[in-house]
Amino acid sequence: MHADLSRSTFRPERHYSAVVAQQGRVQLDADLNEQTAIQLHQARTLAADLIGPHGGPRDAAGFRIEYVGGKHEIDTLIVHGGRYYVDGILCDADRPAAGVPVTDEENEESAPEPPAQWTYWDQPDGYRDPEKPGDRLPSPAQTPFVAYLNVWERSVSAAEDPALREVALGAAMPDTAARVKVVWQVLPLSLAALEIEETDPSKETVRDAFTRWARRQAAPSARLAARSERPDHADEDPCLVKPDARYRGPENQLYRVEVHAGGETKDATFKWSRENGSVVFAVDELDGTWVQLASLGHDAKLDLDVGDHVEFVDTAYASRLEPLPLLRVEELDLPGRRVRLSAEPAPGVGRLAHLNPYLRRWDHSGGPKRKGRSTALKDGAIPVTEGEWLPLEDGVEVYFVRGGVYRTGDHWIVPARTATGGVEWPADQARRPLLQGPAGIARHFAPLALIKGEGSAIDLRLAFGPLASSMPPADEATLAAEEQAHREELAAEDPSHGRSQTTAEAEAAAEGDN
Repeated sequence: MHADLSRSTFRPERHYSAVVAQQGRVQLDADLNEQTAIQLHQARTLAADLIGPHGGPRDAAGFRIEYVGGKHEIDTLIVHGGRYYVDGILCDADRPAAGVPVTDEENEESAPEPPAQWTYWDQPDGYRDPEKPGDRLPSPAQTPFVAYLNVWERSVSAAEDPALREVALGAAMPDTAARVKVVWQVLPLSLAALEIEETDPSKETVRDAFTRWARRQAAPSARLAARSERPDHADEDPCLVKPDARYRGPENQLYRVEVHAGGETKDATFKWSRENGSVVFAVDELDGTWVQLASLGHDAKLDLDVGDHVEFVDTAYASRLEPLPLLRVEELDLPGRRVRLSAEPAPGVGRLAHLNPYLRRWDHSGGPKRKGRSTALKDGAIPVTEGEWLPLEDGVEVYFVRGGVYRTGDHWIVPARTATGGVEWPADQARRPLLQGPAGIARHFAPLALIKGEGSAIDLRLAFGPLASSMPPADEATLAAEEQAHREELAAEDPSHGRSQTTAEAEAAAEGDN
């Protein structure tokens, strides 16, 4: 997630069940976040083990799909409310009820009731655009197709959701905690993409093909390693760090290496941040290439400077995971809280205030240097080069394995520490850095319906029933027989029937005298 973290310490293979706080110790964000991650991992693993890869409660299963092709100007899907679990992650399709405003006049006409269900075009995290041909549903000639659920998680800061900021702290104070949001999107998928040649496949055929497709989509092939090497110019650096340090930065950092444009190596690009991509600036107004910000930063480390590369996005594009060209800061107007960018942001991005546009700063100024020259940037990002170590800064280097396929948003995080003069990265016994898959984004998929045409949608969802049931009735005769059997069992074990030994002997003597 894009958040101001010290590091991320959760590793499921370590099998930790809890974080235990100790008295008199420093409290770190990593410890608290690991406890949350442990609990989420346990809860979702249990849910997935009990439910399976996906399923909904039988009486409240959500995401029932209807296809509407001719009643509206453009084809759409109706997404009915309810709950559904994908790999143990809860997805809620219920549409929130609209609030009731206070009116001054009794006879004022009430606002029309909002629809009870979501549609393909207004689903909360889909942000589909009818003007984009790639967003439109397949035409009737392209049916049947599969409607499926795409689920992932992304971080949300106060720049994207102003309600997270505590205004009592004042505008000069930074925000507090960030949030993680479950993003669900109902999307179409052709039978050709599932490698199904039949024109009328069965449920089982579609489900099996979808499972194979989902496994391929969820398993990234890109892998990366990181290390710290003492730069050639280290002897020229001022003595701010240890002379033998491999990491030459003056401060602890959490580097984030993130795929910008996905695809194969020839098309893929990446960007990096020394602050885990957490330096963001809420946008108040856009006027051509000039952007007015709510704040220019809280200190010299977290502000903007001429030459910085920024990503101008909003909530819609953050959810769509589509790369936009990175822009360069060309000019600063500090009194007016404005910056001039190298180009006008992409059309349709950041123009709507309710989508909370913002700038995200990235810290690369150019590509890795080779023979004294920097690699040219592509749309402001660094082209991926596989099979060699790429220097970032201050001795931090990364390595992309050959043959990878890259996905926008996938990322790796690399903690760099001044105390050790190195980076924290898994290594073998010979201290060789190990190749690692991305730390995120984890993508999850579930089939919802096979759409054959208007009013013809075959449900592909799965359902589960509740475990609890009513207690079986028992009549008085059964209860009395059980009680008598219990007394006889106790009598066989204890002939004195619970009386003390003295009392039992006295009773026996009295019976003998008689």
